[in-house]
Amino acid sequence: MEETSAAVLKNTAELEAFRIKYLGTKGAMKDIFDAFKEVPNENKKEYGQLLNVLKSHVEQVFNQHKEALENLDEGAVHDFDLSMPGIPLDIGARHPINIIKNEMIEIFARIGFSVAEGPEIEDDWHNFTALNTPEDHPARDMQDTFYINKNTLLRTHTSPVQIRLMETQAPPIRVITPGRVYRNETISARAHCTFHQVEGLYINDNVSFADLKQTLLYFAKEMFGQKVEIRLRPSFFPFTEPSAELDITCFICDRKGCPVCKGSGWVEIGGCGMVDPSVLENCKIDHEKYTGFAFGMGIERITLLKYGIDDIRLFYENDVRFLKQFTS
Repeated sequence: MEETSAAVLKNTAELEAFRIKYLGTKGAMKDIFDAFKEVPNENKKEYGQLLNVLKSHVEQVFNQHKEALENLDEGAVHDFDLSMPGIPLDIGARHPINIIKNEMIEIFARIGFSVAEGPEIEDDWHNFTALNTPEDHPARDMQDTFYINKNTLLRTHTSPVQIRLMETQAPPIRVITPGRVYRNETISARAHCTFHQVEGLYINDNVSFADLKQTLLYFAKEMFGQKVEIRLRPSFFPFTEPSAELDITCFICDRKGCPVCKGSGWVEIGGCGMVDPSVLENCKIDHEKYTGFAFGMGIERITLLKYGIDDIRLFYENDVRFLKQFTS
């Protein structure tokens, strides 16, 4: 007992050695208990009581040292200066495409547009035929398409989402459909085989071209500033009639003429028009009761203008030097 009471255990290694020496399967206490069978019967009661007292004492000494070492670890003073600044962490950056997409969604949400999404792998009906573009329609040549098979393709615009919505929901409908689209185009500074669009659709009673113009004017001023003006130039799209191209005044040169607007003072940002009655018929919507407008804009195009970027390929190269410029 005196030997165990005098033990000085400074760390967990010495504590473990103490346990093995006295309480282990081959330790001193086992040897003492093994000798119990040699004790005469008349002395076994007294000898057994002494053994139990000894074992309890050794276990108590072990537990006291164990508790003392645990408390020492919890209260230890670490060898570093707590007042020193921490290791700086790199702050992530939102991708410029996502920044502009979210801003566009917020702008249209303020005037009642909700968000709808759909599959990127589409069938011919939703991508072309229901949008008044049958198989032999020359407008299909305007969009070089990635076909998976004869009837399945990568969507060339987000208009199929609008078709799916019109097939399942009765008017009024007021949605925007942001998403990635694909066209078989040669990659250059101004074009890519994959890009992003935000398209809008509004169908209700007595929707007019004036409603479309005011919606687009509101968006342009919220996105590019209150000085921006818009103009609508006659154009052609198979799913709208009448159709128009949407231009804004060049806010970079203030209409004085620059390389961005090619000296014209105007920059094209999208297309629009009144939904063709045949498209409404394809979706089982009464075209005599309801009218609507639709528009579409490329998110990359808006982003290039907003940030003064001159190469669309920068959006897809994951160059950290470029992306760090958009750190929050």
